[in-house]
Amino acid sequence: MTEARLKSVQCSSPDGLHRMAYKEWGDPSNPKVLVCVHGVTRVGDDFDHLARALCDTYRVVCPDVVGRGRSGRLRDPQYYTVPQYVADMVTLVARVTSDDEGVHWFGTSMGGLIGIMLAALEDSPVRKLAVNDIGPVLDGGAIARIGEYIGQDIRFPDFDSGAAYVKAVSMSFGPHTDEQWHKLASDVLRRDADGQWVRHYDLGLAQPFRAITADKAAHDEAGLWAAWDAIRCPTLLVRGELSDLLSRETAREMCMRGPKPRLVEIAGVGHAPTFVQPDQIAIAREFLVGEGSQGPEPRF
Repeated sequence: MTEARLKSVQCSSPDGLHRMAYKEWGDPSNPKVLVCVHGVTRVGDDFDHLARALCDTYRVVCPDVVGRGRSGRLRDPQYYTVPQYVADMVTLVARVTSDDEGVHWFGTSMGGLIGIMLAALEDSPVRKLAVNDIGPVLDGGAIARIGEYIGQDIRFPDFDSGAAYVKAVSMSFGPHTDEQWHKLASDVLRRDADGQWVRHYDLGLAQPFRAITADKAAHDEAGLWAAWDAIRCPTLLVRGELSDLLSRETAREMCMRGPKPRLVEIAGVGHAPTFVQPDQIAIAREFLVGEGSQGPEPRF
């Protein structure tokens, strides 16, 4: 089965209920589940290539995190935070698994942070964890830039203009074909009621970023390191060689702490590898479908 099924699950936040949409690939009766979670302004469609490659082994579940894509929007934007996303994922995992099967997890950027926090919990359902270009130390300049970028109400008169913009701000993803750039743009652009093309997420996502202070950033970093140190499942850490969000120093420290992951660095790519290229998909497949070996020691 190579086509996805569109589904949703009802979740709760302090200001009410919302629906989280997800795509499900593979045999719906397969108890072996892989959850793939995207970055802050992206959507579950990002994983179409990876899901097709892995749905022979897994039932692959790719949610649109609340506030993005096909999912609902929160009434109060202050709840667009990792703890809320973790709570939503607990609800999702309960929907797509049974008994104590657990899940494997692939998370890009924000999806990696959600995976770290979920994997750190006692009795976590995460049995294997792949973290794509993110870690406990988040560069303050990069965070400020993200907060400014995602809150801009940018509109485009036609799809091609929007696609050119998405490509321009996404060049750190590394080399892609014209067809791949087209899909990366079409996944996150939609036409609004006025016929203009806009990015497919709630602009309120920017509010929590703008509320970050130096003290809060330090507190969050300490909490993320504590979560990382609590992880015990086999873990893969992927870093884009040119990443400005996951430094080589942070990656080195991550490899010496917590789950002591295997590190794979992808040459010529910044933040973050998209895992649509065959060589990148092979990295994920080797780790997730293999027997759980941590592989060779990381080299820096």
